[in-house]
Amino acid sequence: MQTEESDEWQEWFRLTPLERWHETSKLWVQYLAQGGSLDPEPDSQSPFDFPELRGTRAVDGGQACVFYGGAEFSRDTDFAILADADNLERLGRALTELQADVIAVPKLTLEHLQRGHAVHFRCRHPESTGMRVDVMSKMRGVDDFELLWERRTVLQADDGTIYELLSLPDLIRAKKTQRDKDWPMIRRLVEADFAACRGDPSLEQVHFWLKEARTPALLVELAQAYPEEAQRTLAKRQDVVQGALSANELAVETALASEEREQRLADRAYWEPLKKELEQMRRQS
Repeated sequence: MQTEESDEWQEWFRLTPLERWHETSKLWVQYLAQGGSLDPEPDSQSPFDFPELRGTRAVDGGQACVFYGGAEFSRDTDFAILADADNLERLGRALTELQADVIAVPKLTLEHLQRGHAVHFRCRHPESTGMRVDVMSKMRGVDDFELLWERRTVLQADDGTIYELLSLPDLIRAKKTQRDKDWPMIRRLVEADFAACRGDPSLEQVHFWLKEARTPALLVELAQAYPEEAQRTLAKRQDVVQGALSANELAVETALASEEREQRLADRAYWEPLKKELEQMRRQS
């Protein structure tokens, strides 16, 4: 399968998750040494994009995308947490150690997290100065935290550090937003997983690729190689998979565009009342 990505991306795909993390750590050193900013770029499509608060944005799992191969670099760290009183107290202690301050509405409360808001922090600890931390508990189209935790991916580095990530399917569901930049990321995440596992995939992996891939050539290849599994996926993604079974890349591309539009509209509708709440908080602050 010839993906739309460059040879450089293909080399990135072939690394293990921990190798990718090691490489992105090198980029961090170079980026900061050259005076790079830790503020995310302004994003007018983010529900949190207010003129005076540019840089705040919804959870996008940038660091998880590095591990899974969809990105080489991310300027902030996003956490999905269990929103209960005990866990909020533990989070508060961790944020105190990081010398992290809330930098935008809303404040860190159980009510705000349970409503689906993100809370944004800036760290001042010498080892993390300037780092943005975004915290959420509830995301559109994603299961409750308890199920996310059961399905999480756990990685351990050579130094014993444990990294606990959203599972790849959950990360992809969380990234089906109204923002332009999330959709190429989904494509890369699936392509990276395909590149890593194509030699001897399980039927579960094949089903995942057929359900979430956004590269027409890859979908056609999968449908032709696994027609029975593709037929099982028809009910969930009829137009996309039907085009792939017919080896019609143009039809697949058209169906993918329609699928993306539907998700963008659904995300915009989901955030509309929450954005009004944020605007009211801003006026009252």
